[in-house]
Amino acid sequence: MTNALGWGDVALRLALAVLVGAVFGLDRSGHGHEAGLRTTLLVCVAAALAMLQANWILAAMQGSWNSVFRLDVMRLPLGILSGMGFIGAGAIIRRGELVRGLTTAATLWIVTVIGLCLGGGQIGLGLVGAVIGYLALSVLGWVEAFVPQERRGTLTVAANADGPSEDAVRSMLRAAGLRVESFKLTHWRDPEPRHQVEYEVKYRRGGGVDAALRLVDDLVGRPGVASVHWRCFET
Repeated sequence: MTNALGWGDVALRLALAVLVGAVFGLDRSGHGHEAGLRTTLLVCVAAALAMLQANWILAAMQGSWNSVFRLDVMRLPLGILSGMGFIGAGAIIRRGELVRGLTTAATLWIVTVIGLCLGGGQIGLGLVGAVIGYLALSVLGWVEAFVPQERRGTLTVAANADGPSEDAVRSMLRAAGLRVESFKLTHWRDPEPRHQVEYEVKYRRGGGVDAALRLVDDLVGRPGVASVHWRCFET
């Protein structure tokens, strides 16, 4: 890496930053994520510009007796990385047990680091990082689809005294392949006795949802059952 930058070097580094940001952004946009083409492209180019600016400042101060100022120049890329932490945190959304946006935040993070590499002149390092990052998003996303994964869901059953007991519902859950993690039982007497049980369950992705829906149909048809509510946390 050299601090003496020509406009040819600047054009190459910015062009590569635009290319890498666009490739990552198209992948994110194609999957319907919020941080898409424009976001990742701007982040990557901004990081590259920060490193170009740092290079120019270092070149301008070359030979200066004050080494403290030369060291302080490197605070610029460090500040960029710190700021990206806030943007990445804003991309993460949590709704109850469901957390989304972690991959989007990680994408913004790696695009920023790649932009810093390209802007700083480490072209090979930046391109290697871009290839690894893109393969992680595309190929590993395809591999993950074939990996058995556990999912969470909640089943809420409200019934009167004639309805199935808590033990009976638990047995039905076990028979359907749903593992009970915790449950909450509530009783009322207004004017007749009734109860509501809320189960938090785990199941394997795919067939577990079908088994849960069949269980809901079975429970709805049983006498004494007032309502059945199923909620899954599929991503």
